[in-house]
Amino acid sequence: MLEHRMLLSHNFNVYPETIPPLSTEEFALTFVEGLREYTKIKCRKVDHPHWMAEIIFSRDDFSPQQVGELCAQALVKKRQEQGVETDAETGIMYEILILGGVKTTPATSNAPDALQPGNWGVDVVETASGADFLQVIAWENTITQHPPENIFKVELKPKN
Repeated sequence: MLEHRMLLSHNFNVYPETIPPLSTEEFALTFVEGLREYTKIKCRKVDHPHWMAEIIFSRDDFSPQQVGELCAQALVKKRQEQGVETDAETGIMYEILILGGVKTTPATSNAPDALQPGNWGVDVVETASGADFLQVIAWENTITQHPPENIFKVELKPKN
């Protein structure tokens, strides 16, 4: 069984008046609890200034894209449990992006909770506009520089 490692960070790009920010503990717990039913996925909080949660999964059972989709669903569930309101007309308050890529450059740290070559670095983004966010980070340019199997993107517009 070939295990893959993902490290998750949080990019909170919405107004805190409409959606409460998550502490590092709350963020990690969102995925620890949200992925608990999947026995082939292990998740834990990590002690790192940028990365907040680690997910270990078998490529035999899940693709990185599938794990990203499960992460998006876990975050939506957390926000629904918090009673985050949505726009009555569209049903959409903000967007969730799960942006993943394999680290191919040397590690900047050999700390156990740091991103290592071959690991997936995943940015969990909450934003008012996914399109604007992707443009600001030059996503299209970034993905052309990597093999398609080393990148994934999940876009989700939560509804109550």
